[in-house]
Amino acid sequence: MRTEQNLTRLDRVFARLDREPERPAHIDVPKMSRHRVALFLATLAFYLAIVWLVVITSWLVRLDWLVMFFRPYQQWSGIHWFVDYYVVLGQRGPTAVMVAAWLGWRSWRQHTLRPLLTLGASLLLLNLTVGAAKLGMGRLGPHYATTIGSNEMGLGGDIFPSGHTANAVVTWGILAYLASTPRARRWLSALSAVTSLGVGLATVYLGTHWLSDVVLGWAAGLLILLALPWCEPLIARAEVAIFDLRDRWRDRRAGAAPAPAPAPAPAPAAPVAVPVPFVSGAPAQEEASAAREPAQPARPPRAPVHLAPGPHTTRSERTPVTPVGSRRPPHADRLPRGAATSAARPLAGG
Repeated sequence: MRTEQNLTRLDRVFARLDREPERPAHIDVPKMSRHRVALFLATLAFYLAIVWLVVITSWLVRLDWLVMFFRPYQQWSGIHWFVDYYVVLGQRGPTAVMVAAWLGWRSWRQHTLRPLLTLGASLLLLNLTVGAAKLGMGRLGPHYATTIGSNEMGLGGDIFPSGHTANAVVTWGILAYLASTPRARRWLSALSAVTSLGVGLATVYLGTHWLSDVVLGWAAGLLILLALPWCEPLIARAEVAIFDLRDRWRDRRAGAAPAPAPAPAPAPAAPVAVPVPFVSGAPAQEEASAAREPAQPARPPRAPVHLAPGPHTTRSERTPVTPVGSRRPPHADRLPRGAATSAARPLAGG
């Protein structure tokens, strides 16, 4: 009987996430096209227009005061608890941790640092541009307003543009920017737009921002997302430099490991100096030179040689013979050993 494993919904999700165990061969990096440049310039003009309308205390400032006097947190007090939690989606710390955790896992799976480096570049641009605008214009918030109908500019505040709104646009919009497919990019763009819109309206509901602060925060976050393709070459160079640094660090660690020391080679025996006596003549000099020479290693003993069997020979025949004759001096008065013995014995019948 054939049985099949029933996969849960969580198992199917993880199975789908495991489809990219290696770095994709083609990563769709957005380019700074003419359409994107035109959209960037239009958003920049809108940004400057909002700033100008607030500076001259136009109808936009009067609208800010009308919304402030309406006090939405009192009109709809039943959703106050939900808005308190929802506005956290625009705080920089929690949102950066959540998005960085997802992009870090994706970087590890795809063997690339581009998602994390892109997030870092966008947050750096956010801190520089929005932070500088906040400190430069110094607008006070609704809870700290001093004069009814004024723009509250240059009084030491830091709420224009809205940091919560700009941060929500960037941190959630970066997911759409880094999407792998056009369909995922469309869905994530819509999701990030709704999230950032809700975060901006939540700050107006709580009375922490003017309505113009939120509008300028949307424009500020969108400008950062539109300008990211200009940072792609720098991100690519940073990724290559980080990988090169990692490879050098690994090579340094591998080279620092202690290698087994080779066995020391036997040192050659030093010649022993022997004092040479001052003796005239060649034999004394030859003995001195022989004493200065190092001793030759002893030869290994030769294996015994077994001679082939043969007829037994007498001692006289086995006497060593030199090329000039026998070493024994001749004696004419001596007889061979056999003859002398026979002559000395008396005959048996005599």
